[in-house]
Amino acid sequence: MQWIKSITVILILLIGHLNISALQHIIRPAVGDQAPEIMMANPEGEMLTLSNLRGKVVLVDFWASWCRTCRIENNSVRRAYQKYKSKNFDSGKGFDVFSVSLDEDQSIWRKAIINDKLEWQNQVCDFKKWNSPIVQTYNFRFLPHNVLIDSSGKILAKGLYGNKLEEFLAAHLAE
Repeated sequence: MQWIKSITVILILLIGHLNISALQHIIRPAVGDQAPEIMMANPEGEMLTLSNLRGKVVLVDFWASWCRTCRIENNSVRRAYQKYKSKNFDSGKGFDVFSVSLDEDQSIWRKAIINDKLEWQNQVCDFKKWNSPIVQTYNFRFLPHNVLIDSSGKILAKGLYGNKLEEFLAAHLAE
């Protein structure tokens, strides 16, 4: 009978360890979490905040002019913005993009915004590249990276690249 108790205790400890290990592998901020605030300067030097876009569905798009994949992905983001900026969703009214650049050079960053035809107003950068505190806050290691948030600032999805962004937005249009 003692061996059954021993096996039971071992199983309980093992299951507990597995649950703790699984929780440690969740990358924060995670879907369902409140998106951390972002406050950075736009190309004109004015401070913009992510929270100013509350009420809309917002794609927080991390990119850089030197990132080839980001520059390609800008086409998908631009298409989604043009198609959905005036639409209403089950989780917000309108769609916007809050672009956070990991650039170091302001003139190159500005040129990339113009060349990629990024027409939304929310373009920010602190010119610290990977040393930007926002990299640690949003806990990412590669570019491009994105987070879609609802009207209250909660994370709806992460990593919506290519057509996945438009598919997600289309599936959540208000009726």
